[in-house]
Amino acid sequence: MRGGGFQLWALDRIIAQLQDSMPMKLLISDEVRGAFPELRLAYLEIGGLQIGGESEKVTGLLREISEKVRGEMTIETVKDRADFRAYRDFFWKQGVDPTKTRPASEALVRRILKGSSIPRINDFVDAYNLASIETGVPIAAFDKEALEEEVVLRYSGEGEEFLGIGMEGSKRLEQRVMVMSSGEELVAIYPYRDAETSKITADTKDALLITCGAPGIGTEALLDAAGRARDYVILACGGHPSKIGTV
Repeated sequence: MRGGGFQLWALDRIIAQLQDSMPMKLLISDEVRGAFPELRLAYLEIGGLQIGGESEKVTGLLREISEKVRGEMTIETVKDRADFRAYRDFFWKQGVDPTKTRPASEALVRRILKGSSIPRINDFVDAYNLASIETGVPIAAFDKEALEEEVVLRYSGEGEEFLGIGMEGSKRLEQRVMVMSSGEELVAIYPYRDAETSKITADTKDALLITCGAPGIGTEALLDAAGRARDYVILACGGHPSKIGTV
């Protein structure tokens, strides 16, 4: 009996380890795919992270990338970028006013052009924000420990609740808000607000990172953003990345 108990315990350990190493599944619902057949996502996982705050490596990159942005455009010309226009058009189609809720990448670039500081959250978030600034692609990231096996881009049902990062309380969504869910939890309003419950913190060891597409944004742009985010995160936080996938 003791041997049998040990074997069952060992089997449970092996199953748990296999489950931990299984790749996440990222899906786009048929309803969203039907409404926006051009929409694509790129994604990867990074494990074994050691997340600190305000590393000199990230500070140096931020200075370098900010100088590049200021040399390429002004606050008057930023609205003319084709990628930012594509995301703004996508927001309008979702019933979101992009002059009030801007795509994250554009909002960060505008802060630089106005001479405002970029908020420093932690080295992981700061690193992928740099990739977003550089490529113009909004990026979402989630602590894998808070996720189920699948993350799905879909439309909300009426009355679903969402608690975003920095919100004082959850809010009930109307029907057909584009969201990301994992199991029963909403983990993002796509593509501009991640959830409090699955955010990246200093305790995060394994993360899922998603570069968020829109009609008019090609797969190559998403892959480029994912690759830069991967490189900057590893520079700042270490870790072991998976291959980049697309849906």
